[in-house]
Amino acid sequence: MPAALAVAFLLVPLAGVLTGTPWTGLPERLTRPAVLEALTLSLAVSGWALLLSLLLGVPLAWLLARVRFPGRGLVRVLVMLPMVLPPTVAGVALLRGYGRQGLFGRPLEAWTGLTLPFSTAGAVVAAAFVSLPFLVISLEGALSGLHPRYEETAASLGASPLRVFRTVTLPMVAPGLLAGAALCWARALGEFGATITFAGNLPGSTQTLPLQVYLLLQDDPEGATAVSLLLLAIATAVLIALRGRWLTGPRRLPAAGAPADAPASVRPGTAHDHTRHDDADRRPETGTDGDGTDGDGTAPEEGLPLTADITGADRFSLAVPAGTTVAVVGPNGAGKTTLLRALLGLTPRARAERLLLGDRDVSALPPHRRGIAWVPQDGALFPHLSALANTAYGARAQGAGRADARREAQRWLDRLGVGGLAHRRPGELSGGQAQRVALARALAARPRLLLLDEPLAALDQTTRAAVRHALRTHLAGFPGVCLIVTHDPVEAVTLAGRVLVLEEGRAVQYAAPPEVSRHPRSPWVARMLGRNAWPGTTAAADGAGTAGVLELDGGGRLVAADPLPPAGSRALAVVGPEAVSLHTRRPSGSPRNVWRGTVREIGAQGGRLRVLVDAEPDVVAEITPQAAAELALGEGSPVWVGVKATEVTFVTL
Repeated sequence: MPAALAVAFLLVPLAGVLTGTPWTGLPERLTRPAVLEALTLSLAVSGWALLLSLLLGVPLAWLLARVRFPGRGLVRVLVMLPMVLPPTVAGVALLRGYGRQGLFGRPLEAWTGLTLPFSTAGAVVAAAFVSLPFLVISLEGALSGLHPRYEETAASLGASPLRVFRTVTLPMVAPGLLAGAALCWARALGEFGATITFAGNLPGSTQTLPLQVYLLLQDDPEGATAVSLLLLAIATAVLIALRGRWLTGPRRLPAAGAPADAPASVRPGTAHDHTRHDDADRRPETGTDGDGTDGDGTAPEEGLPLTADITGADRFSLAVPAGTTVAVVGPNGAGKTTLLRALLGLTPRARAERLLLGDRDVSALPPHRRGIAWVPQDGALFPHLSALANTAYGARAQGAGRADARREAQRWLDRLGVGGLAHRRPGELSGGQAQRVALARALAARPRLLLLDEPLAALDQTTRAAVRHALRTHLAGFPGVCLIVTHDPVEAVTLAGRVLVLEEGRAVQYAAPPEVSRHPRSPWVARMLGRNAWPGTTAAADGAGTAGVLELDGGGRLVAADPLPPAGSRALAVVGPEAVSLHTRRPSGSPRNVWRGTVREIGAQGGRLRVLVDAEPDVVAEITPQAAAELALGEGSPVWVGVKATEVTFVTL
């Protein structure tokens, strides 16, 4: 009922305009010379006010949305102030600011000879003053909602900042910009109080349509109602247009005959010309000047090793041979994504003091000139472009012709098995398809260095296996270096020739996957590989046949059969879960390391069971279902854990 009363409260005045309109003489009243003159002036004033608002409001909205600076909140309050000021107060403020005796009016008249009060220019300024906030607030919201990864990805593909703004930022915030522009124009068209106070009510010069309504209301109330109906119709049309299209956006439907959730194994169709072309048709390397050179007249080299010195939140040096894929692993907050962003030059938290790609130091270059392509975790495909246009984006940004760029893009889409989806938008692709398109886009840019940030994390197991196979196939022929951030041990082992382990921004291990598997130097990596890992401090041997003892950080101790580092050294004990035995009674046999615990969880691992035991230390055991049945294990069951001293591997930290 209160909602119905609110609707009635708003509807009654509008209904009054409709019922009070002289419908029979409406055309005659709306075509009177004074009304047409006021309408023409209103359209001109509101149009110029919109143009002024765009010139000033777009940079201001971008500043408020993207730059943190002292006093930003105060600037936002200043932007919103004209929306809450009484219109006549706004007019008085304009007089005091831009009037002949105002703060800026006298210098303005002296410099330019322009007098704003009681002129058409003054009407434009008054309309822009009260309407500018609508544009700024709408566009700021759109810019704040646009994740920077789209612009950063475009820069990594070789697009300059101006091109990124024109081809990515502007199209993606277009609904917010159009909505703000429409509201700004409608508000300027209906402005009354500030205009009459600052610019006056001069026919043909400042007498806009709202002022004409005010004038008619004194001598011809029906004429005032008729003109009010015209303004009401214009305002209603603007709001309907905003609600129907600009604010909600058009619905995108999947292409006929191809559902949006089609599997990632869709093969290329035959509707496109997939003719291969010679290498002469290919575009220049990333970071070139458009003629195939690096800007210094030299052609880019085939082998592109990576040498980097990282400082800041991440601090380490890295040297990777050409054609090598490096898996970057570590716990959350270890600095993996920071490393990628430092190489791209996109974060103040860390930077590459020296960054050599081949023989070229690119550390001082902006991101779009480094020749480093980046694939964020979600792919960051540009939603307003088709899969083909997305893939061709890097080539176009580097100066290639549209036809050449699209031919090369289609070739990469075909190689990754999504060529038949070239004309779909990202919203019409499944997760696996979108990930393949993102990878094709990065490879089509022919980067010197390829960065992949958990590219398979969002995919299901079946799709992940297919995309991993495609990725492994195409990385095998990549001449540069690829860094791939992952939490999946299968990806680290199958895709990478080297593994870089990060913890707290430091490199704790950099070795081949077999070496990392045998001798992990990080508890996190050992657990990622499915092993038990317990850090501790070595102590002197305490009995015959004992090479040493490790006092564990979390409590407890492990006896070692192999010699340990000198007492007081830091070491990591690694035990495979299959080497852990579980018992219902204290074992009396050969295990040198025995402790009690309680079963916390039992899960399936292939044809065996993984048992998590709360103890000191906690342990993971792997047993057969038959053994679990014989032990009558269940969550909460008390058990004894046994580990032979010969099964413990120690790694010096």
